[in-house]
Amino acid sequence: MIRALWLYRGFILGSVKREFSVRYLGSTLGSLWSVIHPLVLILIYTLIFSELMQARLPGITDKLAYGIYLCAGVLPWTFFTEIITRSQTCFVENANLLKKASLPRICFPAILVGSAVLNFLVIFGVFLVFLIATGRFTGAVVLDCVPLLVIQTVLAIGIGIFTGTLNVFIRDVGQIVSVVLQFWFWLTPIVYPVRILPAAVRDLLYINPMLPIIEGYQGIFVRGEAPAWSTLTPVIALAAVALACAYLVFRKNAAELVDQL
Repeated sequence: MIRALWLYRGFILGSVKREFSVRYLGSTLGSLWSVIHPLVLILIYTLIFSELMQARLPGITDKLAYGIYLCAGVLPWTFFTEIITRSQTCFVENANLLKKASLPRICFPAILVGSAVLNFLVIFGVFLVFLIATGRFTGAVVLDCVPLLVIQTVLAIGIGIFTGTLNVFIRDVGQIVSVVLQFWFWLTPIVYPVRILPAAVRDLLYINPMLPIIEGYQGIFVRGEAPAWSTLTPVIALAAVALACAYLVFRKNAAELVDQL
């Protein structure tokens, strides 16, 4: 599969670039919308919640802290769910191409992951510019986002390809995943700090593999603290297992995908 990805790298990169361009094709501002949309989102979170709703984080006096806390959770979560959600239909949507062209099946998940990464980097770049402009940039500790991003990407790819392959044969899988992601969002401390919950509930939530990842981002951008890497060890193991399971399921069923579609 790695050899196939390398041999078809031109097709994959070209498809990612084309998908990004087509998204804003025909609009007057073109690709500037890729900056405007996240900027508006960030301003809404920081200004509306911090100024109008007066939302505050316990123990932090900075009035923009909650808005930054919210962005630090929502942006990575959106990237995580984009990979999983789009993986559910990546084979179904490309059924005609799969039937007519002798392309390696793994190219299609690679394209959607590349597209999701590109979108996230643009949005994340806008977020960093906002932090610098408001004097809330936390410095070199931001580099700790890189391993967090790698871990959550591997986890998302594993879950996405595993469930996306199953969805070709059992179309209910995509609907189930959509419902699970909605519950998963609220079981992750994105809009609320986990420390406000009772101890029993807090301990139960730590089963959630996305909790230490999101807390890592929030700690970096709100308090300027490096993630607690020891809490991420189980997540790394889970991401590796998810990727291995996805590989086995995809490899076993790759030859039957076209017939099923």
